[in-house]
Amino acid sequence: MSAAEEWPPIVDRAVWDDARAVLQQEKVLTRMKDAISAARRRMPMVEVRSDYRFHGPDGTVTLLDLFDGHPQLIVQHFMFGPDWQEGCDGCSMMAEHIGPLSHLHARRTAFVLSSRAPLERLHAFRERMGWDLPWYSTEGDAFNIEFGATVDGEEQQAISVFVRRGDRVFHTWSIYARGEEPFMMVFDLLDLTPFGRQEEWESSPPGVPQDPTYSWMRLSDSYDRTEQSCTCHDAD
Repeated sequence: MSAAEEWPPIVDRAVWDDARAVLQQEKVLTRMKDAISAARRRMPMVEVRSDYRFHGPDGTVTLLDLFDGHPQLIVQHFMFGPDWQEGCDGCSMMAEHIGPLSHLHARRTAFVLSSRAPLERLHAFRERMGWDLPWYSTEGDAFNIEFGATVDGEEQQAISVFVRRGDRVFHTWSIYARGEEPFMMVFDLLDLTPFGRQEEWESSPPGVPQDPTYSWMRLSDSYDRTEQSCTCHDAD
């Protein structure tokens, strides 16, 4: 395979400006996202009547307690099964994109991680990864199962959203699998590049490196530096 096959055509600025018509499609996508968000805000909601229990640093608490006084709550169902020794790499990538919770708190919204593994294992992993996100264990509780984050004993990527009115809690939204991708900025950043995500499902020009989907993902402290180096030819 020649080096020329691995790089986009080289053109002058005027031709490049004409090709950038894809920007208009990006703007359509942005407006579509706004419309979907508006529709989501008008969705009906379901009252949560089950007495779920979450094990945290201050003992056992309820779903209402997780709001910490805020009217809204986002729960990341972090894949960490009861017998796992470390957390899911994809869920870890999402957690590392959340950033300071003060931004969410400023918009009246709490955020927590929830997993079925024992609390001490969750917090040991959190310390290893250098996070300070609030993390609760639902070990022995049906919360994960009833919100579709554990199916037939298998952990699933999921996010659930709740709102409270006084002491009443309502479920407003849940999303699964690739629905989490908007919260993992690395994908959007890679989508801007000529190589993209470099996964087999993508439609890319000939010569672009591609690997099985998600096969490249690691915990952030587990990448081999040789995996991160460029294996393509230099552009001449």
